[in-house]
Amino acid sequence: MAQKGNIGVTTENIFPVIKKFLYSDHEIFLREMVSNAVDATQKVKTLAERGDFKGELGDLTVHVNLDTDKGTLTISDRGIGMTEEEINKYINQIAFSGVTDFLDKYKDNANAIIGHFGLGFYSSFMVSKKVEIITRSYKEGSKAIKWSCDGSPEFEISDAEKADRGSDIILYIDDDCKEFLDKIKIQELLNKYCKFMPVPVAFGKKTDWKDGKQVETEEDNIINNVEPLWTKAPSTLKDEDYKEFYRTLYPMQDEPLFWIHLNVDYPFNLTGILYFPRIKSNIELQRNKIQLYCNQVFVTDQVEGIVPEFLTLLHGVIDSPDIPLNVSRSYLQSDANVKKISKYITKKVADRLAGIFKENRKEYEEKWDDLKIFINYGMLSQEDFYDRAKDFALLKDVEGKYFTYDEYKTLIKDNQTDKDGNLVYLYANDKEGEYSYIEAAKAKGYSVLLLDGQLDTPMVQMLETKLEKTRFTRVDADIVDRLIIKDDKKESELPKDEQDNLSQTFRSQMPKLDKTEFYVDVQALGEQNLPVIITQSEYMRRMKEASKFQAGMAFYAQMPDAYNLVLNSDHALIKNVLEGEKTACAEELKPIESELKGLEARLAALHQTQSNKKPEELTQEEKDDVKNTEKDIEEQRNKKKDVITTYAKGNNIVHQLIDLALLQNGMLKGAALDAFLKRSVDMIK
Repeated sequence: MAQKGNIGVTTENIFPVIKKFLYSDHEIFLREMVSNAVDATQKVKTLAERGDFKGELGDLTVHVNLDTDKGTLTISDRGIGMTEEEINKYINQIAFSGVTDFLDKYKDNANAIIGHFGLGFYSSFMVSKKVEIITRSYKEGSKAIKWSCDGSPEFEISDAEKADRGSDIILYIDDDCKEFLDKIKIQELLNKYCKFMPVPVAFGKKTDWKDGKQVETEEDNIINNVEPLWTKAPSTLKDEDYKEFYRTLYPMQDEPLFWIHLNVDYPFNLTGILYFPRIKSNIELQRNKIQLYCNQVFVTDQVEGIVPEFLTLLHGVIDSPDIPLNVSRSYLQSDANVKKISKYITKKVADRLAGIFKENRKEYEEKWDDLKIFINYGMLSQEDFYDRAKDFALLKDVEGKYFTYDEYKTLIKDNQTDKDGNLVYLYANDKEGEYSYIEAAKAKGYSVLLLDGQLDTPMVQMLETKLEKTRFTRVDADIVDRLIIKDDKKESELPKDEQDNLSQTFRSQMPKLDKTEFYVDVQALGEQNLPVIITQSEYMRRMKEASKFQAGMAFYAQMPDAYNLVLNSDHALIKNVLEGEKTACAEELKPIESELKGLEARLAALHQTQSNKKPEELTQEEKDDVKNTEKDIEEQRNKKKDVITTYAKGNNIVHQLIDLALLQNGMLKGAALDAFLKRSVDMIK
């Protein structure tokens, strides 16, 4: 006989609260429905194991059935089922509470509802206009009961026909949620949330190709693996098992580097498998690939609160019933267990890396280029990981040899210590692009590291603070003799005016490149060194690179790239240019320089005379005299620059040397490169 009742709170109150506080995503309803069915099935298995249920267990598969004609989605199980009293206790009264104080009790703290049976069921009303339960308890003598509710405070209980134990939950999908009547959509959600549930879950029947079309067979389409790899003992598994499971999780990914099998039962329960993937380029694309499960039920792939930030680059699965979640299982709660789990995972990862390094260094080195981004990220972001990793973190030189930090320090300390006692680590970012600079350093007996990773710039910054009296310098930061200064600088023997004229000759012909500035310097580098070389300030370049990683450094990102064009005054070609300038410009420069010397002498005399007076004591005539003399000096200097510029413009050696230096640094392109090639051919003729 039908019995009607009232849940106890108004529709205007309870269902908006369920939607707002308990479940932020409508699709979660399917996970909750299937999870409840799985729980009921596991309970009947437990009762049978304890001898509290004497009947036949039979087929325990949970079935999900779609009826598009009726607009229903049904989740059926052969679990413990419910009596009428249990329906009233677990469904009508919502989790043991007096329903009248439900809102008062939970309105400010939805998290407090955790673990209360029945709430998962109410997620069904997010997508349903009516829900029916047809259930029969496993208890002897129980009769089948039907519960029905259309989302209002009213419900109806009546007798029903059901031959077997268990429950059928029938959802009448609402008009605005029709996507949940789509077979492909349901298949997608089951694959996402129920792929590894511990009880078989069937969705429809398997299909087979017959007579030119797909037809249904009699065999259930089981969508899940009830014993995923992380639930098995590591001693029973082979490498291929781990690789196959990785392909299941990430079908389009390259083979992982290696993996860590997690298995701990104290002081918390946690199992899982974490994989080190091969990261190609973009770090961000690799995040959020760890899947979090709670007793084999998918929860989320947003695991930042559980694993340290740098380990969000890992892939794999973590399963723990001890990770505190709110009732929607969507958000982590602040809890001491989370911190313990995070520390455990960090330690486990560090121990695994250290173990591989000690047991098979050759294999470790072979994987270092892919592995170092994880280790560098961890060392940069987590102090305790740096302390663990510094013994197995490696440095790689341009020859492809690997060294621990201590090994490399021992290697270079005798030859790469400057006059101030600083150990200088030379490095290159581009082995091919910086080839000539690398070769020049090697010719001096120096070792050069290859730092071409995504995080090498911040790593250099950090290591300079961690390693005592240590400085990192890129091989193109200066001429090779000044990369590691061991004695006082050798000065050019050219007189100051000749150095100035030589600088102007080259400066006047430097190209105008976007966001790029060139400075010209004259140094005595020896007859055997290159005539012209371009260097880039280590400090400014590093600040610009650091601006990509650090907030508040945008100022450096906006600054132009600054390069030094170093002229080797000892080289025959530079001497040739200088002699050519003297010969070609002597007649024009002679009166200009004579006039310039006279004006500079006059200005010096004026300054000397006026130095004994206070600024307010100077007459306007005296001020104008100084101003006009300075103006005349500037005019003569500009005339001198024009003469030298005219000479430089017609000197092919000047252009050729500049272009060779630009070409060496990948800065000669387009029309300038074309002109260089044509000029080269002409000069060869």
